[in-house]
Amino acid sequence: MIIAIDGEASTGKSTQAKKIAKKLNINYRDSGAYYRAITLYLIKNQINSKETIGNDLFSKIDISQKFENESLFIFLNGENVTSKIRGHKVSVNVSEYAKKPEIRNFVYKLLRKSSELTSIVVDGRDIGTVVFPDADYKFFLYAIPEIRAKRRHKEINDESVKIESIAREIKERDDTDSNRDIAPLKKAEDAHGIDVSYLTIDQVFEEILQKIII
Repeated sequence: MIIAIDGEASTGKSTQAKKIAKKLNINYRDSGAYYRAITLYLIKNQINSKETIGNDLFSKIDISQKFENESLFIFLNGENVTSKIRGHKVSVNVSEYAKKPEIRNFVYKLLRKSSELTSIVVDGRDIGTVVFPDADYKFFLYAIPEIRAKRRHKEINDESVKIESIAREIKERDDTDSNRDIAPLKKAEDAHGIDVSYLTIDQVFEEILQKIII
């Protein structure tokens, strides 16, 4: 079984995917974490988003995800980078790297390989449209930008970063993700859309769970 949870930035996709994974006792993968880990690696190695990335470089990038006790841990070449990939610098640059076709194809392979032998729930922006178009269940989460900015501000936990700047970045990211040529952010025709603006985490969870037939 494959469950795809797509949606806009900071709509709680990962939170819901983790809850579903725990409830159904299946594997969880955060597609965005792959892009963030790659972005972190490239920034550290001073490779900008306009450069072409060859297979020789991808062969030096090893990313793994470990989900246990309701927490997801991201490892980049053996180093736990779970916190680092959520940093401000990665957040404002990830969309530019993520729209590169060679990076997207690399992540697609990682995701598809992880689903070969087990049921899985994956969250992202093009899971139900591109990565797993035949997923058993598809969901698309969206919310008012201002509310998403407040949620993101709490996640960053850095008072030096203003909510207004986060709101601008979210809008810019939405525009970038929605208008890119490759795998743009959009709701799959057969996905169940949920406006999470004024719903609690548990309310969203129950709405998703009601649609899944075990």
